[in-house]
Amino acid sequence: MSFNDIKGNKNITERMSRAIRNRNISHAYLLEGDSTTDKIGLAENFAKAILCENTGAGDSCEFCQSCSKVNHGNHEDIIYIKAEGNSIKDESIEELQIKIRNKPFAGDRTVVIVQDADTMTLRAQNRLLKTLEEPAPGTVLILLSENVENLTETIRSRCITYKLNPVEISDYKDIISGAIQILDMILEGAPFYKISKKLVEYTTDRPTAQSFLNAFESWCRDLAISEYDTEGRLLFQAERLEEIRKRAKLYSGNFLENAIIAIEEARNDLNRNLNINYTLKNLTLKILDNMGIQKEDN
Repeated sequence: MSFNDIKGNKNITERMSRAIRNRNISHAYLLEGDSTTDKIGLAENFAKAILCENTGAGDSCEFCQSCSKVNHGNHEDIIYIKAEGNSIKDESIEELQIKIRNKPFAGDRTVVIVQDADTMTLRAQNRLLKTLEEPAPGTVLILLSENVENLTETIRSRCITYKLNPVEISDYKDIISGAIQILDMILEGAPFYKISKKLVEYTTDRPTAQSFLNAFESWCRDLAISEYDTEGRLLFQAERLEEIRKRAKLYSGNFLENAIIAIEEARNDLNRNLNINYTLKNLTLKILDNMGIQKEDN
């Protein structure tokens, strides 16, 4: 699988390909996207293209020994870091720093893929910062995150950030539209039974419900940060910046913050195998209560 086989986010794969062709590869990248985006797949294809023995085209050739190793999951110059339990701890980053002091085994680069980067403890982030400030020669770090706001500003500022856009997936477009419609219904004071009727579309199975929660949260998050993100660089729906700014004026910051908290609680309920229908309806009731508080404040 090469860049050409990746669905969606073509602007990102084109920028990655151009960096390889121009031999202008940065020492650190940050890929942000919710759970519907294939961050690890994109990171591995980027790593494969970087390590490919035939990099003239800016993509993996799929035939050389390096590409074959990546495809079989045994390339000695790709290092994976991921959370142990709920977080990536200081010890894991310390072990990484020891590994990258050595020269690459096969080529002239080592690629580090940090999954769940936003779960790093503060100590781990501070330790990683030293590596970002003084990167080992030939090392490329690719951080994967669902929420870059959990990373310190000093970490973010030292990475080239690519925000993966889930709405390029056709099914997800329908789900994000449904999430926006439901939030509009709440704002307009629609009766609960009408909102529940719309919710039924997303209670068919657990993955669909999770996708709905992801879409709902990303929309609320975009509304919440649009006031401060003037260029839309951190927005999931950056192409809808003007619409988001207009809609954001209809909600208080506290309402959106509480809505996101309620969505996180609903996600945890789904992970604990609670009834899907109950979970989404309970989420809606919490947001309706929160909307009532907002109207009273106004």
